[in-house]
Amino acid sequence: MIKTRLNKYAIHNGKIPSNTLFNCPKFIQHLNTRNVYNSIEKWASTTEGKHSIYSPLQISNFTKLIFRSLFLIFIENEVNLHSFKVMVDYEEFKCFDAAFELILQNPNFVHNIKNLTLGFGEITDNVRKFLRFLCSNCKSISSFYFLFICNEYSIIEENLSQMIKFQENLKKISFRYKNPTLNLLLSLKNPNCSNTLNTIIFQYTNFENINVLSEVFNQLNVLESIHIIYCCSLDSKFIQQIKNITKPFKLKSLFLDQMDELLLEPSIILQNLGQILPFKLEYLNLGFAINESDLEVFLKNSQNTFIKKLLIRKNVRNPKNDGSQYILPYIKEYIMKKKRVKYLAISELWLFHRKNADLYSLKDKVKEFQLYDIQVLNYNDLVIDVYDFINKTY
Repeated sequence: MIKTRLNKYAIHNGKIPSNTLFNCPKFIQHLNTRNVYNSIEKWASTTEGKHSIYSPLQISNFTKLIFRSLFLIFIENEVNLHSFKVMVDYEEFKCFDAAFELILQNPNFVHNIKNLTLGFGEITDNVRKFLRFLCSNCKSISSFYFLFICNEYSIIEENLSQMIKFQENLKKISFRYKNPTLNLLLSLKNPNCSNTLNTIIFQYTNFENINVLSEVFNQLNVLESIHIIYCCSLDSKFIQQIKNITKPFKLKSLFLDQMDELLLEPSIILQNLGQILPFKLEYLNLGFAINESDLEVFLKNSQNTFIKKLLIRKNVRNPKNDGSQYILPYIKEYIMKKKRVKYLAISELWLFHRKNADLYSLKDKVKEFQLYDIQVLNYNDLVIDVYDFINKTY
C-alpha cells in the first residue's frame, strides 16, 4: 500500500525495498515526532535530488504521506511506547495533523507511556483534541515535560491540569515556559502527586505572579529534588514563599544568568538567595555582574551550605574598574578555608573587550585551593549544558 502510493510521486528511484520498512517496529520504545519529521525531510531531499521536478506542495504531501504511514506501521505492529516526545512547530504541524487522527483511533498506542514530553509552537484545535485524548488514555506517566514556546497555553490549562491529576505514579515534572498558571501548579496538590512526585524542574519560569509555592510544596511528601534553571523574578516575595515551606526545601541545582527586564538587580538576588539554600547543593552557577559586597552577603548567608559544584562567571563592562581583585579574597575566606565546595570555577568575561580570564589559568591559586581539597577547573569544563542536564534528569 505504501509503496503503491509512493509510486505516485515516482521519486524513490528504486530505493524502496520490497520488504517492510522496519524489521522489528514492535520493539520501538522511544518515539520523538521531531526526529521522525527531520529524518523524513532529510531522506526526501536526498531522494528527490538537486533538480526536482516536483512542486513544494507535492513534496509536502509526500512528507505527510511518509509520516502518517510510519505511524500506521507503528500502530499496526502494536508498538508499546515507553517514551513519547510530541514536538510540533511550524511546518511540523502538517505531519502532526496527518497522523494524530490515527492515534485518536488507537488509544492503546499511548496507553502505557511512562515518559511524555509535550511541546507545541501554537495551540490548534487538533492540539486541544489530542490533549483531551491523552487525559482519558494516559494514566501511567511517571515523567512529564511541558515545553511551550507560545503564549496561548492558558486555553489548554484545564487539559494540562487534568492530565496531572489523572496520573497514578507521577514522579518527575518539568515546566519550561514563562508563565505557568496558578491552577496548573495547584494541580500538584492532588493526592496522587503528593505521595509520588519527587522531582520538579522550573525552566525559564517567571515567578512574578506565582504566590502558591509554599501551599503546593507543603503538600508534596516525597519531594527530593528541585531544579531552578534561568528563572525570573526571584525576588523577596519568592524568597518569603520558600521560607514559608514547612518541609525542607530540596533545591539541588540553580542556574542564574545575565539578568533581563523580568529579573531584579543581581544585588537583590545575592542578598536574598543565601537564606534559602539547603544544606547541600549539587550545582550553583552564577553568571551575571557581581558586586563584591553583595557576594560577601551571599557567602555569609549561605555558610551552612555545601556546594558540590560552584561556578561564577562575572560579567565585566570595564576591566579597569571592575573590582574583580576583591572577589577572590571573599572566596578564600568563606569558601576555601571552610571547604564548602568540591569543584570551583571562576571566569571573568569582559563584555566590551571580548576577553576572558579564568581562575584555572592561575596555577599558584589552583595549588592553594588544592590544599583545602578543592579542585579548581576551567569554567567551560565544569559548566553544565542545560539541555543535556534536563535530558539526564528527566
